[in-house]
Amino acid sequence: MYLCIEGVIGVGKTTLALMISKEFEYHPVLEIVEENPFLANFYNDKERWAFQTQLFFLLSRYSQQEELLRVVKYENVVADYTFNKDKLFAQMNLSGDQLNLYERVYNVLDSKVAKPDIVVYLKASVDTLMSRIAMRDRVFERSINGKYISDLVEAYDELFSKYSGNFVTIDADKIDFVRSKKDFNLIISKMKECGVDIDNRSMW
Repeated sequence: MYLCIEGVIGVGKTTLALMISKEFEYHPVLEIVEENPFLANFYNDKERWAFQTQLFFLLSRYSQQEELLRVVKYENVVADYTFNKDKLFAQMNLSGDQLNLYERVYNVLDSKVAKPDIVVYLKASVDTLMSRIAMRDRVFERSINGKYISDLVEAYDELFSKYSGNFVTIDADKIDFVRSKKDFNLIISKMKECGVDIDNRSMW
């Protein structure tokens, strides 16, 4: 089983992935974010640093996907991102020749990665997301503004309006899966309704 958690910055992807990993003994694959040396500069000057930032993410995510392909043969896996999110961000932040070059590289790599059995799409309002970003107070995220988050919300909604794989949408404004076991179980139930046997703890 290969499960992914998706959604805009600050929605709780990593938290939910780790909770599922602990509850169901899934192998966690967590996105490399803070290690990106260009990210802080990107949030201060997107036009100048977008290509370097995106290329680092693309290559680090692909490296993780190579390892994931090996692991998923023997273990259930939960990741806090999907590989195609990389293209979503690139299309927001790149243009012209840079975007064309990026897409040529992306298309080669995308053909080699595993596709998730199901994606949990966590949705939340801009106000909720901005509040959570401020609460966790990562230094490199302090310059993120509401317009950028609003644009991401629209981009994610567009992505999942066309997504052909198996996914379930969760309104993260209305539930608190961290503090409420009932809300956590609701997410699990939604996945089971889509035919996902998340309780299958062994691949052997």
